[in-house]
Amino acid sequence: MARNKNFWKYFKQYEVSNIVSMIRNNAKDPIECPDRFDNKLVVISGATSGIGTYTAKKYASMGANLLCINRNEQKSEALKKEIESQYGISCDYLLADLGNLKDIHKVARELARMEENIDVLIHNAGIHLTQQQLTEEGLDKVYVVNYLSSFIINYTLIEKLKAQGKARIIMNNSEGHRFAAWGLRLDDLHWASRRYSGLKAYGSAKLAQLLSMHKFKEKFEGSHVTINSMHPGAVESSTGKENGVLYKWYKKNILSKLLRPTDISSESLYYLGVSKNVEGISGKFFNLTTEEIPAPPAWDIDEAKKLWDISLMQIGLNGRSPQ
Repeated sequence: MARNKNFWKYFKQYEVSNIVSMIRNNAKDPIECPDRFDNKLVVISGATSGIGTYTAKKYASMGANLLCINRNEQKSEALKKEIESQYGISCDYLLADLGNLKDIHKVARELARMEENIDVLIHNAGIHLTQQQLTEEGLDKVYVVNYLSSFIINYTLIEKLKAQGKARIIMNNSEGHRFAAWGLRLDDLHWASRRYSGLKAYGSAKLAQLLSMHKFKEKFEGSHVTINSMHPGAVESSTGKENGVLYKWYKKNILSKLLRPTDISSESLYYLGVSKNVEGISGKFFNLTTEEIPAPPAWDIDEAKKLWDISLMQIGLNGRSPQ
């Protein structure tokens, strides 16, 4: 396999101290935010399981209303009833398969048409696959769910969020972006000409999301809209449920025994969405609630610009404003 053209550029930028910091940060507990969030609206994707459910309940327990973007109607209805009865807030949902571009565009437009302000937008939905799956459009599913879904929604909401004056976007990212150690293959984002690697595909999608953060930060300059990314910690989640029997056995019998409680992720997502300590901070990567320097490819602004243009072409906008 051909070596990425940016290999030597990134190789020179890697520092042992940053890796050591990452390891130390992985053992830290998140800072908790005691402030309430009464009557604010939080939009969260993938709320019917794992980190998403914990996060939805955390915000609900602090008085926030919820709008969840989920794929399964039965699970969405069950979550709605449970949260509304337990916390006395509004928990609505929109149905969308975030592995389908038509669904992503549809839900993005619905959000853009809302009159109510979106106070916090949390991109939580994500998948990891050991065998490649393609979407209806022939795109890599991991890339679409973990990156393009958040890109389309963020892009479609630019004008709404700027007009309402204030909002926070949080992308549930991952230290897994380091699996794409030498950057993206912009000429093969969907693994058509390479042997598929589950870890590298996942890392590439998360790296793409981090790169998009820089461009969105630019788009929101001059407003009080911020965008940040977060590693949720090595916690139990539903990621990998699409994989085969061997992976599921490994996760249940080995990996799960090494994981930390899922509520550290929800506490972190609440802190980043609500805490005054994060007010005005944008374009940063956090390991839970600790700001961290990600891998060198994640700070390549030239690559971010190229990816931005490619992404607009992939989603059929090519620089046009969303309708």
